[in-house]
Amino acid sequence: MELVEERLSAAVANEDPLVDETSRHLLAAGGKRLRPYLTLLTAELGDGARDEVLTAAAVVELTHLASLYHDDVMDSASVRRGTTAAHQVWGNSVAILTGDLLFARASGLVSQLGPEAVLLQSSTFERLCLGQLHETVGPRAGDEPVAHYLQVLSDKTASLLATSAQFGALFAGCPDAVVDAVAGFGEKAGVAFQLADDVLDIVSDGSQSGKTPGTDLREHVPTMPVLLLRELVASAEATDADRALLALLDGDLADDDVLAEAVAALRAHPVVERTRAQALAWAQDAVDELRAVPAGPVRDALEAFAQALADRAA
Repeated sequence: MELVEERLSAAVANEDPLVDETSRHLLAAGGKRLRPYLTLLTAELGDGARDEVLTAAAVVELTHLASLYHDDVMDSASVRRGTTAAHQVWGNSVAILTGDLLFARASGLVSQLGPEAVLLQSSTFERLCLGQLHETVGPRAGDEPVAHYLQVLSDKTASLLATSAQFGALFAGCPDAVVDAVAGFGEKAGVAFQLADDVLDIVSDGSQSGKTPGTDLREHVPTMPVLLLRELVASAEATDADRALLALLDGDLADDDVLAEAVAALRAHPVVERTRAQALAWAQDAVDELRAVPAGPVRDALEAFAQALADRAA
């Protein structure tokens, strides 16, 4: 990871002082580095010492960093990784352009890995955009909202985790069956990760996610607990309390006290526990994808990785 960090620092560097400062903003803020860690971990199923593995690990984190600049503008998030979001410091346009620049740097790095890597990166980038687009537009007439949301999670979050795992095994020279298995693992672990984030947005004090609790609720960003509540209210089993809670969540949450009331009420509702159970189920599905992966410390670590993603919501 030290070598990956060196490559990331070199990748975001720019001769223009403003661009250099904005590009380093989120990198310097830290983060869990889940994606490059996953690349390095799956690479241990083959020859993990190959230089291509380090480049691939830098590519996935750089891609993730770039997407955060855009996400924070679209979500009007004020905090990211415990620090002020870039658009709050330099404005929306600078933040968006910085994200574009980082995507360009990621493309330059991935070009060193050959056509297969470029194609995979391109496909992943497309899925990131589709996930954000479909989240923004919402389900169309006839779409089932929960299924629509799970597809958004698969595209917006899970696709890059799947690519992270796939890159590691691919550039470490693993057999195709192993490469496919870890890609499937990353896809399902990514959904578990985001469902856990949905819970954290409600139950956390913000120290784990680096975001203000209730940020998604305030911006009326669809999350699984709210979708499950909406589904419940549309059924014959809904109570007056369920309807009142949904009305509160659908109202104006700009006031901090009103937001705190909404977060507390939703935190006590069974839909949060149902979302937590879904995260655990997706984590188990991710583990089930590892059947083609040889038993040993790497597989054990992958299983622990999936469990840890879901356990964040415990």
